Amino acid sequence: MVLQIHAGEFYYISPQGTVLHTTGAWWVGWYNSLFRCCVPLFVMLSGFFMFPVTSTRAFLKKRFARVAIPFVIWCVLYAIYQYCIGAATLSKVIDNILKIPVNYGTDIGHLWYVYMLLGIYLFAPLISQWVQTATRRGMQLYLLLWAVAMCLPYIHLIFPAVLGECYWNKSPLLYYFSGFLGYVILANYIKRFYMQRQPGQYVLAVLLIIAGYGITAYGFIHLLPQKDVVEQLELTWGFESINVAMLTAGFFLLFKNITVSNPASFFVKLVNDVSGKSYGIYLAHIMVLDTLYLYINPHIASAAISVPLIAVVSFICTYLLVKCLSNLPMSRWLIG
Repeated sequence: MVLQIHAGEFYYISPQGTVLHTTGAWWVGWYNSLFRCCVPLFVMLSGFFMFPVTSTRAFLKKRFARVAIPFVIWCVLYAIYQYCIGAATLSKVIDNILKIPVNYGTDIGHLWYVYMLLGIYLFAPLISQWVQTATRRGMQLYLLLWAVAMCLPYIHLIFPAVLGECYWNKSPLLYYFSGFLGYVILANYIKRFYMQRQPGQYVLAVLLIIAGYGITAYGFIHLLPQKDVVEQLELTWGFESINVAMLTAGFFLLFKNITVSNPASFFVKLVNDVSGKSYGIYLAHIMVLDTLYLYINPHIASAAISVPLIAVVSFICTYLLVKCLSNLPMSRWLIG
């Protein structure tokens, strides 16, 4: 899903950062609206296995070491990569590397995710006991307020400032119920109260996916002819919007009870291997994606074919690259 999202960016974002009003952008709207739940699903999966936190020191040491060290290494590699493709001077590379403690230092936007994930790790020990012991009603109250906060991007279209928002107050009423932490709570709510198959579960999942996709896709397609600014075009694509939350919850409910009949099969082993290398794939994929786009795009006229093709080929090639890197000594510090 992540690679599909990033492959689509070539077709609706110009090199100058403005919106491309093309047929390719239209296809991206229909395709990639279904996959906007990619990052929230990552967060739900992380949150599902995060608790209980029995030792704050051990938890943070394990999580930060596995996530932060490969992240810093890839920040350096991306700084060098930009020099290799002619996008940065040597002095800029050095400057970017020195800025890593402040931010990731380069214009490789997908690395933002790591900061958000580390922030959730820092917060996890503080809420571990509540997540494990809260009543169903207590968790439902949190999720209800979180859902209202997820509607704020649309409420702001009518009321630019609500519930105490103003330039001197960056933490209005629902500030503490907004953001990606809600996906962590949602995952654990399902884990505690809805993990068993229940009547209507799959119907609810499909309805959530249809409704979430409908809002997400309609907003992008509707705004595409009108907007030149990417941020405005992506109104319904925000990870912190109610429709993307509906998509995410729908997919999570749809797949949470999948069982494996033959754990020793080649397919299951492959899935496990890909899963173990997924963080490395995430970190490395932009280099592979950029290269394959230059080779594949000129030979295919329709974005309806090129976008998913580039995404799938990039995924396979990045997996193979990371699998090769996994054979290096101390590879866990490179691929997580």
